[in-house]
This record gives sequence, C-alpha cells and structure tokens, in this order.
Amino acid sequence: MDVETPVRSEDYALTRKLQWLALLLTPGVGAGRGRKLVEHFGEVGRLFNASLTELEAFGLAAAAAQSIALGKSLELANDEYDHVRDLGASVVVPGDVEYPKRLLEIYDPPLALYLKGNPQVIDKPGISVVGTRHPTPYGVSMAERLACDLAAHGLIIFSGMARGIDTAAHRGVLNAHGCTVAIWGTGIDEVYPKENRKIADQILESGGAILSEFPLGTFPAPQNFPVRNRIISGISLGTLVIEAAEYSGTRVTARCALEQGREVFAVPGNVTNKTSWGPNTLIKQGAALVATWEDVWEELPADVRLALTPPEQSASAGPATASLFDGAQLPPSEKRVLALLKVDESVHIDQIVERLSAHLSSSEIFEALFELELAGRIRALPGKYYVKTM
Repeated sequence: MDVETPVRSEDYALTRKLQWLALLLTPGVGAGRGRKLVEHFGEVGRLFNASLTELEAFGLAAAAAQSIALGKSLELANDEYDHVRDLGASVVVPGDVEYPKRLLEIYDPPLALYLKGNPQVIDKPGISVVGTRHPTPYGVSMAERLACDLAAHGLIIFSGMARGIDTAAHRGVLNAHGCTVAIWGTGIDEVYPKENRKIADQILESGGAILSEFPLGTFPAPQNFPVRNRIISGISLGTLVIEAAEYSGTRVTARCALEQGREVFAVPGNVTNKTSWGPNTLIKQGAALVATWEDVWEELPADVRLALTPPEQSASAGPATASLFDGAQLPPSEKRVLALLKVDESVHIDQIVERLSAHLSSSEIFEALFELELAGRIRALPGKYYVKTM
C-alpha cells in the first residue's frame, strides 16, 4: 500500500488523508479492492487523478468509477472529515505515523480508521481479548483478571466492547489503570451496546482509544462485526480467547489471527459447558493454554518483553495475578467460604449459610464474604449470589 510516500507539507498530508477517506467512502470499494486499486496506480494520489476510462479498465463498477473520476467521493470525504473534527475525533490513514504498523501486515488493512481518543496507544504492543457475549461467571472473572494483569505489565488490551467477555476485558484494564482500545463495528458516533456508554467514556478518560473503519452514522448491522474482527486480531501481537461457542464471531477472530500469523491463546473451560468448545478446541489445535498472565508474557517476542515493564518489578507492586489454583493463606472462616464457592457457578447467600451453619455463624459468614470481596477473591452478583474470581 501507499505507505512510503513522505509527507511534504500540511496541505499534502490533508489532501492525501482525504483521498484515502474518499476511497473508503466510494460505493462498492472495500478494503481488499481498495488496496489493489492503490497498488495498481502506484499511489492513492494517482488513483484520484485517473480518468474514468482507466478506472473502468481496472474493472471498477460504473458507479464507483464515476464517483472517483467526477469528484463525488472527495466531496463526501470533505463533508465526513468536517463532521469527524466536530466530534473531536480524527482520521488515520496508511502512511500516517499513527497508523498501526501491524495492520499493514494483514491482507486487507483498513483504508482509513476513525479515531477517538489517544492516537499514541493504537500502535503500541498489545493483546486482543475476545469471547462470547453470554459468558459464565468464570469467563467474566478470567477476562477481567487477565486483562488487568496484562495491562498492569504494560500491554495494550484490544477488544470489541461487545457484551460479555469484551466488556469484562475493558473493565479489567480500567481497574488496572491501564490503556485499552475498543474497536467498533459501528461508526465512532454510535455507541453499541448502549449500556456501554459509560465504559466508552472511561476508556477515553483513561488514555485509551476507540477505533472504527466504518463511516459516521453506521448502525450495528450484523455483517459489520465479522469484518471488524480482522482488525481486532491484526492490530495485536496475539489473540486471547475466553469462552466461545462452536458457532460464534470469536471463531472468526481466532481464524483471522491464525491467517495473519498472530499468536493464539485460549483459557481452558469446563468441558460440559458449550461456551468452552471454542477455547478447548483451539488448545487441541495448538493454541497456547493460558492460566495466568505469565503464559501470555512468555510467548511475546523478546524485544517486546524488554521494552515493557519487567514482570518481576510489577509483580511486587501490582495486583494479584490470575490463577486456576488458589494457594494463598487465609483465615479459617474465609477459607471455608472460599472453598464453597466456584468460578463457573454462582451460589446464593442462603445456600452458603445453610452449608456452613455447622461450622460458622451467620455473622462470621457475612464478615468472611465482605473481606473476600474486598480482597477481590470473590464477586457479588445481583440477587445475593456469589462467585469466586480466582
């Protein structure tokens, strides 16, 4: 793609940005065809100086060729760019220093990216965390804790801000005061799902970013999300899968990661749960099994590990790390309560009191629950249910 041409002036840079944006907005031209067009003409500027005959000779549909040759695409781009600036956002195109270099390695990199937030984080080393929209408490706990631990050790966490695992991953990063990037399947002016508006605001406030290749006003059409998933996998060093059913968008993301030459990681799950099919199958096929953040860290390139915060330094000062095993020393009452709880199944307070009534009083149980929740070892769910976080 046209990434080697130096930026000679502000005017040239803006013209070039608008041309890439115009290509994105041209009807019938997707990322793959757009890339081939630029390669055919040598650079994006020559493409927009091409005649209608030259464009049609390439095989473009008449509507697309006319839109480019008659300047309609550039008119759309100018209007769109003004609206983007009114939102306090920006457009990043191939050749810009902010454009994620890893995306240039994939087969069909976005022709333009709409960016809201911190432009410096989108090209930093990171891991994508993806999974089902209908997770178990175990999946939510693992997504939050692993994202928290990885962010605490300097990695950017990329995800799609969908319900379920994606949201849990973003929330885990925010708990670690790290940076996370949400990659949307809608326009950056269309928060989806609506209940995640607060998380979107927190991502921006914490120094993270929101990215999309879809024009402003794009609603959450189902076909947009599989297209979006190649960006989630391509922008990162690897993709971590936490719970996914046999037929799901997460499988698309994992397949994209493999095709793009990225690492694939998976958290094993209960074999009787349908959401465990995805990660367990990936592990059987060679994905790295992940129980703690170290399992991801060990697979990162050496230069990335050296550039990030040394793990031993963060481990002493950072939050407790995720583990499938719990060997910490606790008071007897807290040990009894913790032993009763599970990571993949919630337990009601009445069941806890009933099962432990022979050993602990109600007040001791409530105090133990309070201390365990305060320490982050358990989570209280609506309806007075509890689960073990790890």
